[in-house]
Amino acid sequence: MRVTAAGTKRVSMAGLIYTKSGHRPRLIYRIYLSRGPAKGRRKGFTEVDYARLLDAAHQQLGGPIVLVWDNLNTHVSRAMRDLVAARLWLTVYQLPPYAPELNPVEGVWALLKRSLANLTKHDLDQLIALIKARLKRMQYRPDLLDGLVAKSQLGPGPVASPPPKISKTAGPTARSARESPGC
Repeated sequence: MRVTAAGTKRVSMAGLIYTKSGHRPRLIYRIYLSRGPAKGRRKGFTEVDYARLLDAAHQQLGGPIVLVWDNLNTHVSRAMRDLVAARLWLTVYQLPPYAPELNPVEGVWALLKRSLANLTKHDLDQLIALIKARLKRMQYRPDLLDGLVAKSQLGPGPVASPPPKISKTAGPTARSARESPGC
């Protein structure tokens, strides 16, 4: 999400939904604030930032992760493949190109953006506080997260129709980690 203010400040978010049969789903996310343009300053999440998110998820969840990822350039870069290969507990599957309907985290970002659509915040700190509050509210709604996973047909358990075909890449996987692009 981008907030129009002095300069080109941006709030980026990355997250994943963890599912396991017999357990409630979990939303794990990180927020990155870009304070504006500067030489060499990044605008969003880097491969190392995604690796840190996955490391934190692995530590919180206490077990191997199977990750289903979209084709964001950072997710498919050589640097990311190297970071994934170094994590034996992680298996990664790539979604087909241009298939956001298969990524349950896209539903999280859509709901979040819709909930913020008509609100005016005076500064980025207020916006970030509101984003965190809305995401925390989603974290405590397992029915919502289950619905987003079911809609993608990637969750555990029986599926009404055959699951979508996805391609496997090097390294272990998790449910879905995706950065929300600036709006």
